[in-house]
Amino acid sequence: MTKAISQVPYAYNEPVRSYEPGSAEVESLLATYRQMWNEKPEIPMVIGGKDVTTANKVRLQSPQDHQHDFGSYFKGDMSDVDAAIEAALAAKPKWNALPWEQRASIFLKAAELAAGPYRDRLNAATMIGQSKNVHQAEIDSACEFIDFLRYNVEFMTEMYSEQPVSDHGIWNRVEYRPLEGFCFAVTPFNFTAISGNLPSCMAMMGNVVVWKPSEKQIYSAHIIMQLFREAGLPDGVINMIFTDGKETSEKILAHPDFAGLHFTGSTSVFQGMWKLIGDNIHNYKTYPRIVGETGGKDFVVAHKTAIPEAVAANLVRGAFEYQGQKCSAASRAYISKSIWDEVKASMEAQLKTVKMGSPEDPSNFVNAVIDKNSFEKCKGYIERAKESSDAEILFGGRCDDSKGWFVEPTVILTENPKYESFCEEIFGPILSIYIFDDEKWEETLKLVDETSPYSLTGSIFAQDRYIIDEAYKALENAAGNFYINDKPTGAVVGQQPFGGARASGTNDKAGSKMNLIRWVSVRSIKETFVPARNYKYPYLG
Repeated sequence: MTKAISQVPYAYNEPVRSYEPGSAEVESLLATYRQMWNEKPEIPMVIGGKDVTTANKVRLQSPQDHQHDFGSYFKGDMSDVDAAIEAALAAKPKWNALPWEQRASIFLKAAELAAGPYRDRLNAATMIGQSKNVHQAEIDSACEFIDFLRYNVEFMTEMYSEQPVSDHGIWNRVEYRPLEGFCFAVTPFNFTAISGNLPSCMAMMGNVVVWKPSEKQIYSAHIIMQLFREAGLPDGVINMIFTDGKETSEKILAHPDFAGLHFTGSTSVFQGMWKLIGDNIHNYKTYPRIVGETGGKDFVVAHKTAIPEAVAANLVRGAFEYQGQKCSAASRAYISKSIWDEVKASMEAQLKTVKMGSPEDPSNFVNAVIDKNSFEKCKGYIERAKESSDAEILFGGRCDDSKGWFVEPTVILTENPKYESFCEEIFGPILSIYIFDDEKWEETLKLVDETSPYSLTGSIFAQDRYIIDEAYKALENAAGNFYINDKPTGAVVGQQPFGGARASGTNDKAGSKMNLIRWVSVRSIKETFVPARNYKYPYLG
């Protein structure tokens, strides 16, 4: 039993290292990258604290060199899913009973391990397995992951401290119980930080978790699990499995003890899982919590009062950082005709300096897309644009899969604002641009709002404050994260809670207290110090 009201360390955002050429930090990271490139680990599942191997060993290929096997993982089957559920439920009573300060200590220690001895390994694994350059790996697998751990502890304590008022003679209080049952975390390839956050934030609130990372992110997930174990996470609290997605979902979502889903991935998969939960709703002991962040078709709108160079720079960053493989990436832009020539010239000048290649060379701004399927999808959009009467390739357009899955940053210019690349999520380094007449500003805002089923992120560039306010109001439901004179990517934990609505998800805002409250079940307690001894109220005389 705790005998103090503990104050946790003040949360702060982890400083981003610059990795300037020749610096000690970049040399250390690149040395770790080269070492890990040749280590070829055999990565097990982790169930009940035990490393689990199988007869089915799958090789891991690097996106920037698909001839290179940098390791392998052991793929499981449905018996491993059963074992993970059993291990989670077996760990639940003891984990639930652990004081919150002890849980907080584990994840605060994990943050310090990630900031220190694990930093290079987390970044290098992300560079090798997910083809992120040194900066993209740093802001994701190091800084954002660390921020999630630190801020979630602070958010947890803030939540616990929120208590009801009490009248004379009574004491009202609430407790924030873990969900009854086990939780399921499904994480994507594109952000190591998301992969670490989804299972850990549920566990921090006292829940037990079955975690299925993307098969394209297994290497950095492996490092995360090593880190959690070193931080002191008890066996069975988070169980990491590598199993078939569809079969795993069907088994887990049919279990009577299933209590919550924390998902980041494709819209279609999330909708399918939601339907499965609905079909099984009569089987559950309690109504499951469903939290999902899915796709985006994120916009940039530039008014005639915008600064052309700022529009161009933020389009290059917003569309092409991490090859556009961010759910928040700028993928459709609407530019006022009167500033277009300047925006175009600035984009052209900047894109000419962009280098593409392996993350091992820190001067490469663009790296490989994640796999062959992504490469072929991007290539298809580019080839159709080249043949279309509605579109033209303005910049880029080259694809090369001879060594890695490389797609050049590509800008499609179209006179049809409903052209396919304007409406469909591509998840690659392809930006579509539509030029609108200056006098059609209000009409264009309506077009932005209605073109896509998604509502994740969006940006407005303008210097006129009345125009900014007009866009702010007109696009109220078009983006869960709205940016003014900035790119629509790069949300920081504790600063910009992240998530969108419509087809983009449940908008439960990762990186905020709003998300954590989804993983608890509140119990209200009323204690009366001197209870009534007769049923009669005063009005009865």
